[in-house]
Amino acid sequence: MKHSRLTALIFIALILGVVVGHFAPEIAVKMRPFAVIFLRMVKMIIAPLLFATLVVGIAGHSDIKGLGKVGIKTIVYFEIVTTLALIIGLTMANLFKPGMGFVTSSFSANPQLMREAGLMAASHTSVCEMIMNVFPTSIVEAMSNGNLLQIVVFSIFFAIAMCAVGKTAKPVMDILNSVSQIMFKFTEYVMYFAPLGIFGAIAATVGSNGLSILKNYAKVIFSLYTALAVFVLVVLFIACKYARISFRNLIKAIQEPAVLAFTTASSEAAFPKAIQIMEKFGVPKNIVGFVMPTGYTFNLDGSTLYLAMAVIFSSQIVGINLDINQQLIMMLALMLTSKGIAGVPRVSLIVLAGTLASFDIPLLGVAILLGIDQILDMGRTTVNLIGNCVATVVIARWENAFDYSKMKSFMEDAEKDKLDWDFSGIKNIYEKVTNRGLE
Repeated sequence: MKHSRLTALIFIALILGVVVGHFAPEIAVKMRPFAVIFLRMVKMIIAPLLFATLVVGIAGHSDIKGLGKVGIKTIVYFEIVTTLALIIGLTMANLFKPGMGFVTSSFSANPQLMREAGLMAASHTSVCEMIMNVFPTSIVEAMSNGNLLQIVVFSIFFAIAMCAVGKTAKPVMDILNSVSQIMFKFTEYVMYFAPLGIFGAIAATVGSNGLSILKNYAKVIFSLYTALAVFVLVVLFIACKYARISFRNLIKAIQEPAVLAFTTASSEAAFPKAIQIMEKFGVPKNIVGFVMPTGYTFNLDGSTLYLAMAVIFSSQIVGINLDINQQLIMMLALMLTSKGIAGVPRVSLIVLAGTLASFDIPLLGVAILLGIDQILDMGRTTVNLIGNCVATVVIARWENAFDYSKMKSFMEDAEKDKLDWDFSGIKNIYEKVTNRGLE
């Protein structure tokens, strides 16, 4: 299936999902299994694809010491970008004041929502536990749970051991090379089911909540999406400028995984396709294999920005005014607590609940945000994906390893596919019209 055709089908599925969800909500909520099945199909790809790609990328790297330099540069970049995301989130929250005047009586009277918020606060992971959880006790368990960072740690040690063994490891290297290619083809097949999965996800979400929920939360949704847009158009645009990469071309290249991330509100749904595209776009395999999965733990730009806004929102609705010093302390806390727990359901709300509890702020804001978490998650997950794709390009450029000729070839092929599909579509319409005229 051509890249442009699949993207068009995903958009059609998105629109149909909204229509069915709005006009036939009882039927729409029954469409959720399609989304669940699609996400499960994606999840079964991630572990073998990540392991094979990362081990081949590292073990095939001629300079292992150079990989350590890549790791340091990656962490430095992540810290700079996530700090800017926090600053933008705090600035926009103070500018728009989404919590001011919010009606809270119905939420505070709902014991179920408050109980769920309390459970989230209790499940918050401390920094010490986060560091310990980086190291797996079993690679099988890590793969089963979809813990990307644990898989990365195991893969790095495995690849280094292969380099130390030398020629003896060549048969394993050949096998993993084959596994990597097979999993990319596997990903291509699974993506055929993306429109159906997205239709189910959107239809069920709109069918369960209705479009009317957007009116009650309009200010919160508008504030977050505006902040995310500012972050993408300022921070990520400048990062691409540094890397001498057209931001527009990059967005065009990753439009398919970005739409997947947005419509499913799942980073995992877009992860395999994003890795494949970034390699074709000109980023070396070893950098893609290291930066992308690490970024899903340490470079959650959208989620970090959302957390900054959500903390201010939660304090505003209960009448607590945080001064600049308190907000800076909160920001420093979020720089640590927002790391290392990717893959946990409702991860941002869990971190938010834990942070609010640490600063003795009531958890009412968490209960309120639960109602629209799916809608907010769509935006922040998409920005997480775009941010990690930009990170791979920046690190590759920083290492003078980005292949500009490969990027040019990829964009030309993508444009040719689009033109071919557009021409065939026009030709089909013309034939239908002329045939009808003959009849």
